Amino acid sequence: MKRPLIIGLGEVLWDMLPEGKQLGGAPANVAFHARQLGADAVVVSAVGEDSLGNEIIKNVNKKQLRHHLTKTEQPTGTVEVKLHNGIPDYTIGENVAWDYIQYTPELKRLTDHAAAVCFGSLAQRSPVSQHTIQKILSQMPKNSIKLFDINIRKYYYTKETISLSLKASNVLKINYEELGLLSALFQLPSDETEKLRAISKTFGIKLIALTKGEKGSVLYTDSEISCLEATPVQLADTIGAGDSFSATLLMGLIHKKALSNIHRQAAQVSAFVCSQHGATPQLPRELIY
Repeated sequence: MKRPLIIGLGEVLWDMLPEGKQLGGAPANVAFHARQLGADAVVVSAVGEDSLGNEIIKNVNKKQLRHHLTKTEQPTGTVEVKLHNGIPDYTIGENVAWDYIQYTPELKRLTDHAAAVCFGSLAQRSPVSQHTIQKILSQMPKNSIKLFDINIRKYYYTKETISLSLKASNVLKINYEELGLLSALFQLPSDETEKLRAISKTFGIKLIALTKGEKGSVLYTDSEISCLEATPVQLADTIGAGDSFSATLLMGLIHKKALSNIHRQAAQVSAFVCSQHGATPQLPRELIY
Protein backbone atom coordinates (compact mmCIF):
# COMPACT_ATOMS: atom_id res chain seq x y z
CA MET A 1 0.00 0.00 0.00
CA LYS A 2 1.26 3.46 -0.91
CA ARG A 3 2.18 5.53 2.11
CA PRO A 4 0.09 8.71 2.50
CA LEU A 5 1.96 11.99 2.14
CA ILE A 6 1.67 14.23 5.22
CA ILE A 7 3.22 17.72 5.30
CA GLY A 8 4.46 19.31 8.54
CA LEU A 9 4.33 23.00 7.64
CA GLY A 10 5.86 25.77 9.75
CA GLU A 11 8.59 26.20 12.32
CA VAL A 12 11.61 23.92 12.61
CA LEU A 13 14.11 24.75 15.33
CA TRP A 14 16.29 23.57 18.16
CA ASP A 15 14.65 23.10 21.55
CA MET A 16 17.41 24.08 23.99
CA LEU A 17 16.54 21.72 26.85
CA PRO A 18 18.31 21.38 30.20
CA GLU A 19 19.91 18.11 28.99
CA GLY A 20 20.92 19.55 25.60
CA LYS A 21 19.38 20.63 22.30
CA GLN A 22 16.81 18.53 20.45
CA LEU A 23 15.10 18.98 17.11
CA GLY A 24 11.78 20.73 17.63
CA GLY A 25 8.96 22.77 16.18
CA ALA A 26 5.42 21.38 16.23
CA PRO A 27 5.09 20.70 12.47
CA ALA A 28 8.44 18.89 12.41
CA ASN A 29 7.41 16.83 15.43
CA VAL A 30 4.11 15.88 13.75
CA ALA A 31 5.98 14.83 10.60
CA PHE A 32 8.41 12.71 12.63
CA HIS A 33 5.65 10.83 14.44
CA ALA A 34 3.59 10.45 11.26
CA ARG A 35 6.60 8.80 9.60
CA GLN A 36 6.90 6.39 12.53
CA LEU A 37 3.23 5.56 12.07
CA GLY A 38 3.66 4.75 8.38
CA ALA A 39 3.35 8.03 6.49
CA ASP A 40 5.55 9.52 3.82
CA ALA A 41 6.17 12.65 5.89
CA VAL A 42 7.76 15.91 4.74
CA VAL A 43 8.95 18.87 6.83
CA VAL A 44 8.47 22.24 5.10
CA SER A 45 10.28 25.12 6.78
CA ALA A 46 13.47 27.21 6.62
CA VAL A 47 16.86 27.19 8.34
CA GLY A 48 19.77 29.60 8.42
CA GLU A 49 23.08 29.52 6.57
CA ASP A 50 24.78 28.48 9.80
CA SER A 51 26.01 25.48 11.73
CA LEU A 52 22.69 25.05 13.57
CA GLY A 53 20.88 24.95 10.22
CA ASN A 54 23.28 22.36 8.85
CA GLU A 55 22.77 20.31 12.01
CA ILE A 56 19.00 20.41 11.54
CA ILE A 57 19.35 19.08 7.99
CA LYS A 58 21.65 16.29 9.20
CA ASN A 59 19.29 15.48 12.06
CA VAL A 60 16.21 15.38 9.82
CA ASN A 61 18.05 13.11 7.38
CA LYS A 62 19.09 10.86 10.25
CA LYS A 63 15.45 10.58 11.30
CA GLN A 64 14.67 9.52 7.69
CA LEU A 65 12.38 12.49 7.17
CA ARG A 66 11.93 14.06 3.78
CA HIS A 67 12.24 17.82 3.89
CA HIS A 68 11.91 21.07 1.98
CA LEU A 69 14.11 23.38 4.06
CA THR A 70 15.00 26.60 2.29
CA LYS A 71 18.02 28.53 3.56
CA THR A 72 17.78 32.18 4.59
CA GLU A 73 20.05 34.96 5.81
CA GLN A 74 18.33 34.86 9.19
CA PRO A 75 19.71 32.56 11.90
CA THR A 76 18.27 29.12 12.54
CA GLY A 77 15.51 29.22 15.13
CA THR A 78 16.09 28.23 18.74
CA VAL A 79 13.81 28.02 21.77
CA GLU A 80 15.03 28.10 25.35
CA VAL A 81 12.99 25.53 27.26
CA LYS A 82 12.70 25.51 31.04
CA LEU A 83 10.76 22.72 32.71
CA HIS A 84 8.56 23.23 35.77
CA ASN A 85 7.41 19.82 37.05
CA GLY A 86 7.67 18.49 33.50
CA ILE A 87 5.67 21.38 31.99
CA PRO A 88 7.70 23.43 29.49
CA ASP A 89 8.06 27.21 29.47
CA TYR A 90 9.32 28.60 26.16
CA THR A 91 11.45 31.61 25.24
CA ILE A 92 11.24 31.79 21.46
CA GLY A 93 13.86 33.50 19.29
CA GLU A 94 12.53 36.18 16.94
CA ASN A 95 13.33 37.18 13.35
CA VAL A 96 14.72 33.73 12.60
CA ALA A 97 14.82 31.51 9.52
CA TRP A 98 11.37 29.94 9.88
CA ASP A 99 9.84 33.43 9.83
CA TYR A 100 10.92 33.52 6.16
CA ILE A 101 9.60 30.30 4.61
CA GLN A 102 9.60 30.95 0.86
CA TYR A 103 7.00 29.59 -1.54
CA THR A 104 8.56 27.62 -4.41
CA PRO A 105 7.19 25.68 -7.41
CA GLU A 106 8.39 22.51 -5.70
CA LEU A 107 5.88 23.11 -2.93
CA LYS A 108 3.04 23.16 -5.45
CA ARG A 109 4.16 19.76 -6.79
CA LEU A 110 4.31 18.51 -3.19
CA THR A 111 0.81 19.66 -2.27
CA ASP A 112 -0.67 18.08 -5.41
CA HIS A 113 -0.06 14.64 -3.88
CA ALA A 114 -0.61 15.39 -0.17
CA ALA A 115 -3.18 13.53 1.90
CA ALA A 116 -2.83 15.92 4.83
CA VAL A 117 -1.04 18.98 6.15
CA CYS A 118 -0.50 20.10 9.74
CA PHE A 119 0.14 23.77 10.49
CA GLY A 120 -0.15 26.17 13.42
CA SER A 121 -0.31 29.80 14.43
CA LEU A 122 3.29 30.37 15.52
CA ALA A 123 4.93 30.32 12.08
CA GLN A 124 2.31 32.81 10.90
CA ARG A 125 3.63 35.56 13.16
CA SER A 126 5.54 36.87 10.12
CA PRO A 127 3.89 37.94 6.82
CA VAL A 128 6.36 35.96 4.67
CA SER A 129 5.71 32.58 6.28
CA GLN A 130 2.00 33.31 6.67
CA HIS A 131 1.71 33.99 2.94
CA THR A 132 3.44 30.68 2.14
CA ILE A 133 1.34 28.70 4.61
CA GLN A 134 -1.96 30.14 3.42
CA LYS A 135 -1.02 29.62 -0.23
CA ILE A 136 -0.19 25.97 0.39
CA LEU A 137 -3.49 25.50 2.24
CA SER A 138 -5.41 26.98 -0.68
CA GLN A 139 -3.72 24.51 -3.06
CA MET A 140 -4.27 21.31 -1.10
CA PRO A 141 -6.33 18.60 -2.87
CA LYS A 142 -10.09 18.81 -2.39
CA ASN A 143 -10.46 15.82 -0.04
CA SER A 144 -7.23 16.35 1.90
CA ILE A 145 -7.05 16.91 5.66
CA LYS A 146 -5.93 20.37 6.79
CA LEU A 147 -5.20 20.15 10.51
CA PHE A 148 -4.80 23.44 12.36
CA ASP A 149 -2.89 22.71 15.58
CA ILE A 150 -3.47 26.16 17.02
CA ASN A 151 -0.37 25.89 19.25
CA ILE A 152 -0.58 29.31 20.91
CA ARG A 153 2.77 30.58 22.17
CA LYS A 154 2.82 33.73 24.31
CA TYR A 155 1.74 36.78 22.25
CA TYR A 156 2.59 35.32 18.81
CA TYR A 157 -0.94 35.33 17.43
CA THR A 158 -3.74 37.63 16.38
CA LYS A 159 -7.49 37.13 16.17
CA GLU A 160 -7.23 37.65 12.41
CA THR A 161 -4.60 34.92 11.99
CA ILE A 162 -6.59 32.44 14.07
CA SER A 163 -9.79 33.22 12.18
CA LEU A 164 -8.07 32.93 8.79
CA SER A 165 -6.52 29.59 9.78
CA LEU A 166 -9.76 28.15 11.15
CA LYS A 167 -11.51 29.01 7.89
CA ALA A 168 -8.72 27.32 5.90
CA SER A 169 -8.77 24.07 7.91
CA ASN A 170 -11.17 21.16 8.40
CA VAL A 171 -9.65 19.60 11.55
CA LEU A 172 -8.69 21.51 14.71
CA LYS A 173 -6.36 20.35 17.48
CA ILE A 174 -6.59 22.52 20.59
CA ASN A 175 -5.79 22.26 24.30
CA TYR A 176 -7.92 23.37 27.20
CA GLU A 177 -6.13 26.70 27.75
CA GLU A 178 -6.36 27.53 24.04
CA LEU A 179 -10.08 26.77 24.08
CA GLY A 180 -10.41 29.40 26.79
CA LEU A 181 -8.59 31.88 24.58
CA LEU A 182 -10.90 31.16 21.63
CA SER A 183 -13.88 31.56 23.96
CA ALA A 184 -12.76 35.08 24.80
CA LEU A 185 -11.88 36.00 21.20
CA PHE A 186 -15.10 34.71 19.63
CA GLN A 187 -17.57 34.97 22.56
CA LEU A 188 -18.26 31.23 22.71
CA PRO A 189 -20.86 29.62 25.02
CA SER A 190 -19.85 28.62 28.54
CA ASP A 191 -20.53 24.87 28.17
CA GLU A 192 -17.57 22.90 26.76
CA THR A 193 -19.53 20.87 24.22
CA GLU A 194 -21.39 23.98 23.09
CA LYS A 195 -18.04 25.74 22.58
CA LEU A 196 -16.90 22.93 20.29
CA ARG A 197 -20.22 22.94 18.44
CA ALA A 198 -20.00 26.71 17.91
CA ILE A 199 -16.45 26.48 16.53
CA SER A 200 -17.44 23.64 14.22
CA LYS A 201 -20.49 25.49 12.91
CA THR A 202 -18.88 28.92 12.57
CA PHE A 203 -15.74 27.81 10.77
CA GLY A 204 -16.80 24.59 9.05
CA ILE A 205 -14.53 22.34 11.12
CA LYS A 206 -15.36 18.65 10.66
CA LEU A 207 -13.48 17.34 13.70
CA ILE A 208 -12.10 19.01 16.83
CA ALA A 209 -9.54 17.31 19.08
CA LEU A 210 -9.49 18.84 22.56
CA THR A 211 -6.68 17.75 24.88
CA LYS A 212 -7.04 18.50 28.58
CA GLY A 213 -3.86 17.13 30.17
CA GLU A 214 -4.60 15.03 33.24
CA LYS A 215 -8.34 15.47 32.57
CA GLY A 216 -8.14 13.46 29.35
CA SER A 217 -9.25 14.39 25.85
CA VAL A 218 -12.27 14.74 23.58
CA LEU A 219 -12.83 14.16 19.87
CA TYR A 220 -15.86 16.06 18.62
CA THR A 221 -17.79 15.81 15.35
CA ASP A 222 -21.36 16.86 14.57
CA SER A 223 -22.46 13.23 14.74
CA GLU A 224 -20.19 11.67 17.38
CA ILE A 225 -18.26 12.57 20.52
CA SER A 226 -15.48 10.42 22.00
CA CYS A 227 -14.25 11.12 25.54
CA LEU A 228 -11.27 9.45 27.20
CA GLU A 229 -9.67 9.81 30.60
CA ALA A 230 -5.93 10.47 30.72
CA THR A 231 -3.61 7.45 30.69
CA PRO A 232 -1.55 7.41 33.92
CA VAL A 233 2.18 7.70 33.21
CA GLN A 234 5.41 8.56 34.99
CA LEU A 235 5.80 12.08 33.59
CA ALA A 236 9.17 13.02 32.07
CA ASP A 237 7.89 16.11 30.23
CA THR A 238 4.97 17.07 27.99
CA ILE A 239 7.06 18.37 25.07
CA GLY A 240 5.72 17.00 21.79
CA ALA A 241 2.83 15.07 23.35
CA GLY A 242 0.22 17.11 21.50
CA ASP A 243 2.19 16.76 18.26
CA SER A 244 2.21 12.97 18.55
CA PHE A 245 -1.54 13.10 19.21
CA SER A 246 -1.99 15.14 16.01
CA ALA A 247 0.10 12.72 13.95
CA THR A 248 -1.85 9.71 15.19
CA LEU A 249 -5.12 11.51 14.58
CA LEU A 250 -4.11 12.27 10.98
CA MET A 251 -3.14 8.70 10.24
CA GLY A 252 -6.37 7.36 11.72
CA LEU A 253 -8.46 9.77 9.67
CA ILE A 254 -6.58 9.00 6.47
CA HIS A 255 -7.19 5.27 6.98
CA LYS A 256 -10.84 5.95 7.92
CA LYS A 257 -10.69 4.19 11.28
CA ALA A 258 -13.54 4.40 13.76
CA LEU A 259 -13.41 7.58 15.85
CA SER A 260 -13.11 5.68 19.14
CA ASN A 261 -10.18 3.63 17.78
CA ILE A 262 -8.41 6.75 16.50
CA HIS A 263 -8.89 8.40 19.87
CA ARG A 264 -7.61 5.44 21.85
CA GLN A 265 -4.41 5.14 19.81
CA ALA A 266 -3.76 8.90 19.85
CA ALA A 267 -4.12 8.95 23.64
CA GLN A 268 -1.78 5.97 24.05
CA VAL A 269 0.89 7.45 21.79
CA SER A 270 0.81 10.88 23.46
CA ALA A 271 0.93 9.26 26.92
CA PHE A 272 4.06 7.38 25.90
CA VAL A 273 5.68 10.60 24.64
CA CYS A 274 4.93 12.20 28.03
CA SER A 275 6.85 9.37 29.69
CA GLN A 276 9.98 10.13 27.64
CA HIS A 277 12.29 13.16 27.49
CA GLY A 278 11.93 15.40 24.44
CA ALA A 279 9.43 15.66 21.61
CA THR A 280 10.47 12.80 19.32
CA PRO A 281 11.18 9.52 21.12
CA GLN A 282 11.08 6.29 19.15
CA LEU A 283 7.65 4.72 19.54
CA PRO A 284 7.47 1.10 20.73
CA ARG A 285 6.22 -1.36 18.12
CA GLU A 286 3.01 -2.15 20.03
CA LEU A 287 1.83 1.47 19.57
CA ILE A 288 2.24 1.31 15.79
CA TYR A 289 -0.76 -0.45 14.30
